[in-house]
Amino acid sequence: MGLCANKKQDSLYLSSLWQIWRLDDILAKNKITKDGFDAIYRPSQSWTTGDLDIHDMHLGDDGQLYFINCLYGCLATLSEGDSFKPLWKPPFISRLVPEDRCHLNGLAMRDGKPKYVTCISDTDINDGWREHRRNGGMVIDIDTNEVVCTGLSMPHSPRWYRDTLYLHNSGTGEFGYVNFEKKEFVALCFCPGYLRGLTFVGDFAVAGLSEPRHNKLFTGLDLDDKLKEHIVQARCGLQVIDLRDGSLPHRLNIGGLISELYDVVALPNRSAPYVIGTHEGEVHRAITINNRRL
Repeated sequence: MGLCANKKQDSLYLSSLWQIWRLDDILAKNKITKDGFDAIYRPSQSWTTGDLDIHDMHLGDDGQLYFINCLYGCLATLSEGDSFKPLWKPPFISRLVPEDRCHLNGLAMRDGKPKYVTCISDTDINDGWREHRRNGGMVIDIDTNEVVCTGLSMPHSPRWYRDTLYLHNSGTGEFGYVNFEKKEFVALCFCPGYLRGLTFVGDFAVAGLSEPRHNKLFTGLDLDDKLKEHIVQARCGLQVIDLRDGSLPHRLNIGGLISELYDVVALPNRSAPYVIGTHEGEVHRAITINNRRL
């Protein structure tokens, strides 16, 4: 689910069903492998959290890893000896219980600190958000507890970039930004898929697209009608968006077994990275000493 990188791009953090993994680049700087890879990320450290349904993750300037604990409805960080350390919860959530009461999912950092979160509704009952998927979504400022945007449909992936808070209004298939004065979402474009995951490269945003699940979670949303209106089917892949005019100059479709994406991270200093899996035989032989690969 959640994915982030440190500023040097030499470490990735990835959340799985019941763990968080850190993967470090073990390839020497400016070196290229015989296969053309310029980074090799090896699993180097893990934390057992249990199943928290971790969504967005970001590294703060203080070195802490911040993540959205969706199941318990709070912003959290790692804590030695514990599954997580709660840092903040929405004011309408009465207590921390594993009930996914509001589907807190997105986290935006500003000035190196957690600042904005997205949730599907302000419900305080087990799975209560599912009845408010069409227009119950909101963005909350965690410093003030102020709701800075309302009326959203399944919002995801808030990101602060160039003094603007961008996000996905996933239930309508729209990418846009928050107008703080009017406390409303301004759409820049429609994308053919369920939007989750967002990163930026210069004047462009890169968004993740997913195909709809065959259950009630994705059905009954405006996204269904807009796909029919554009005579297209939902896609899985990456969509490049020009921030200057909302055009869609490029995309990468992903097929096969993968039908959903949750997050996407740009690595500006890497052009051909490679990741060693935790269960592959290759990880047994990926040995380093003094930051040198043996």
